[in-house]
Amino acid sequence: MRSLAGAARAATAVPGIAGLAAVLLLSACGPDPATGTGKPGADSGATGSVVAPGRPGEPARTLSPEDAARAVPADTPNGADFRYTQMMIVHHGQALEMAALAPQRAESRQVKKVAARIAAGQAPEIGAMRGWLRRNGGPRPQPDHGHHAMPGMATPAQLARLRAARGSAFDELFLKLMITHHQGAITMATEVLGQGNNVQVEEMAGEVLAQQTAEIGRMRAM
Repeated sequence: MRSLAGAARAATAVPGIAGLAAVLLLSACGPDPATGTGKPGADSGATGSVVAPGRPGEPARTLSPEDAARAVPADTPNGADFRYTQMMIVHHGQALEMAALAPQRAESRQVKKVAARIAAGQAPEIGAMRGWLRRNGGPRPQPDHGHHAMPGMATPAQLARLRAARGSAFDELFLKLMITHHQGAITMATEVLGQGNNVQVEEMAGEVLAQQTAEIGRMRAM
């Protein structure tokens, strides 16, 4: 069963059944009304019930503890979780490649700072995703695993133009390509939050969603 913190995070991303995990755990951890202690009374196991919040627009349900336990989803990673981590490692890798060009080619100090933040944030995320893959049996074959399948990826020709650019021309092209790149990452993170099943992947995708949305705002303001 997921930890209480994991259940609460899952409930935020996917209401309804995921929220049930938090409700169930809170019910199990709370004091018994009859005894005032954390241990249930003699009859509470037979008469206790759990209120399961419904999805938006649906009423809550009252379940027995046994039915509630069966309703808590397993945390086993599915194909969407593996697809996201494997593709995002490659996606982040290209962002690091573009960011590494900024110190010598950018004119704007703000652009250099953005590139430094991207490098500092995405390199550890790549490490975390690689670690997740190792802990879950390693990469899996992905029939659509390629640059064409990842939204926001710069083409080889675009990367060549970025490498050749200097000064304000570099700044302008870097911001244009990186905003598109971040928008692609947000698309991928949103998809796995709706299709994945693993809490750790949900957490990583949530971080990508929050950080890159904020970075897009900063880049557009330059």
